[in-house]
Amino acid sequence: IEFWHQFFFEPLFNLLIWIYNNWANNNFGWAVVYLTLLLRFALLPLTVVNARNQAQNQGLEEEIEQIEQDFKDDPVLKKQKIRELLKEKKIRPWAKATSLAIQTLVLILLYEVFLQGVTGEKIAEFLYPSVRFPGEINNTFFGFDLSATGNWIWAGIVGAWLFVENYIDKKQSDQIEKNDVIFLIAFPGSVFVVLWWLPAVKALFIFTSILFSFIVGKLTQKIFTPSKN
Repeated sequence: IEFWHQFFFEPLFNLLIWIYNNWANNNFGWAVVYLTLLLRFALLPLTVVNARNQAQNQGLEEEIEQIEQDFKDDPVLKKQKIRELLKEKKIRPWAKATSLAIQTLVLILLYEVFLQGVTGEKIAEFLYPSVRFPGEINNTFFGFDLSATGNWIWAGIVGAWLFVENYIDKKQSDQIEKNDVIFLIAFPGSVFVVLWWLPAVKALFIFTSILFSFIVGKLTQKIFTPSKN
């Protein structure tokens, strides 16, 4: 616990308060937005690698399915062929996994920030000497209290975005099966319930992150998708 506090919680907490003092005009919502953008720009190389993988290997699933069919009676050779294919295509699944892991870590840390408290003596207890004490934190963001739970609007924005995004992806594949329909409803729905239960700051963090991913995804898609002659 001491390791977690010293090397993860306190650095993030102080960075957040520093941003609040210097960049966000004493608005905690904008501080969270700027922190999210800093994180996503730091992870941008991993995001680009993942986007390149997706763009350059659109037919990869079909190739893997063909290998599984051709070598269904030889599981050892099947795994070898799949590894060779991934190596040939230069797939790096660690890029997406690392990016998601770091974002999840920040989500947990942000939750602990609100759990520990961001007012009064709690702030002074965790601040580094070089970070100015901000006084009472302004949690109001476009009229919403980011420390409050039960905010269905921000949770609904994230859930609706995920539903539309997943629906468009499935529709482009021209194959929407029963399991896909269940996933289309269950995943955004479960995200909505969780974000409604948690402080609204979580929904703000996730929405900023997925909006950043959407913009970067569109740009990298144009860069890496082979042109059709």
